[in-house]
Amino acid sequence: MTKNTISVGVFCGSRSGHSPEYIKAARDIGLIIANQGWTLIYGAGDVGLMAEVSHATTDAGGTVIGVIPQHLVDLEVARHDLDHLVVTETMHERKKVMFMNADAFIILPGGLGSLDEFFEILTWRQLGLHNKPIILLNINHYWDALITMLNHVVKEGFADKKSTAHLFDVVVSPREVSRVLRSQIS
Repeated sequence: MTKNTISVGVFCGSRSGHSPEYIKAARDIGLIIANQGWTLIYGAGDVGLMAEVSHATTDAGGTVIGVIPQHLVDLEVARHDLDHLVVTETMHERKKVMFMNADAFIILPGGLGSLDEFFEILTWRQLGLHNKPIILLNINHYWDALITMLNHVVKEGFADKKSTAHLFDVVVSPREVSRVLRSQIS
């Protein structure tokens, strides 16, 4: 893949969740990515929040790159009408391709897969393997329990607040995501 623009990796659910706010946030993020002239890199699914963010980006004229392991092509109904579709052999390879091609990451509401992706890029940043922005979109307080858990890890002495506080930003609206990303990657 040739990079000539800023690429934003988005990790989010293959389901839409129960709140319409999640769908709206995903669509807003897709619009922001397209309107900024950035490229969306996401999990290539055509279901759930993944579909919302990718269709919003495409509908607004943006560029979309999807990355999906072969075993999920049918399960997540891979979206084939993308600017570029990468089919990997494994989930680990999928995360690696997304990581290598993204300049920043946004984590929207999602399930275990989104948590796995968040913690892997967060850990890599903590270890100094990258310095790419990571933004947790806490729409509708979705990530409150996760934030509490991360604070608990620090409180109990398993991480240092000084070393973990700068690893990611928490925002509550797509507009804030745009502001933070523009300040960190432009």
